[in-house]
Amino acid sequence: MRRRSWIPNTLAAVFCLVWVFPVYWMINSAFKPRPELLSTTPHFLPTSPTLDNFVTAVTQDNFLINLRNSVMVVAATVVLAIVVGIFAAAALSRFRFSGRRIIMVVILAVQMLPGTALLIPMFALFNSANLLGTYYGLILAYLATTLPFSIWVMRGFFIAIPVEIEEAARCDGAGTWRILFSVLFPLVAPGVIATSIFAFIAAWNDYLVAYTFMQDQSHYTLPVWLASFTNPVTGTDYGGQMAASVLFSLPVVVFFLIVQRNLVAGMSAGAVKG
Repeated sequence: MRRRSWIPNTLAAVFCLVWVFPVYWMINSAFKPRPELLSTTPHFLPTSPTLDNFVTAVTQDNFLINLRNSVMVVAATVVLAIVVGIFAAAALSRFRFSGRRIIMVVILAVQMLPGTALLIPMFALFNSANLLGTYYGLILAYLATTLPFSIWVMRGFFIAIPVEIEEAARCDGAGTWRILFSVLFPLVAPGVIATSIFAFIAAWNDYLVAYTFMQDQSHYTLPVWLASFTNPVTGTDYGGQMAASVLFSLPVVVFFLIVQRNLVAGMSAGAVKG
């Protein structure tokens, strides 16, 4: 059995190396000076490490403004996805009403659609509502793409909670709101963490919706800001772009490392029932 196991282990190691190599090359390139980056001979470690690329990145036009936009939009998206998702998941898992199954099918169908398929309909809808170029429109667009997943995952957590727990709390005199916030919410906390990470990553990494919906450069988010390192006249500043990509990736990596245990537990537990 040990001899046979080396084959899948080797394949897994090769797969990990292929997946990690672009990330390594991004970090490696961020510390290289421009002549070394443009050299035809690849250098797997920078021979003359420099921080000039990071200085170029943080001094790029609109960096702080676009950073503020990303933080504001992502924070609002995560909060709304959690709040609306909790109430919707609780209603769909605990109450019986007509059309409940249809709503679940629609939520699942929307989740299966690619985001690009919804871009043109959302653009037309938001244009008629005068929401293009506004932070409210961008937040609603991100919420529309993250909410179905949030509801579906948290519904699995609510279904996994025995009804007897609610009945015991009701016998003790707790009302509906008290049961939701004091009894059910702590039990679905792993699901809340899992959905918040998904909403954070989806909103933080989006480029297409932000570039399409926002009409002013001062309203762009960081993914659109990354494209500013490519200029049709001067070409692409590869060092600055790689350094900016490293800075852009840090919040997601740090946030994921902090809550990775709860994420794995939450995703596996929430997918058991539903």
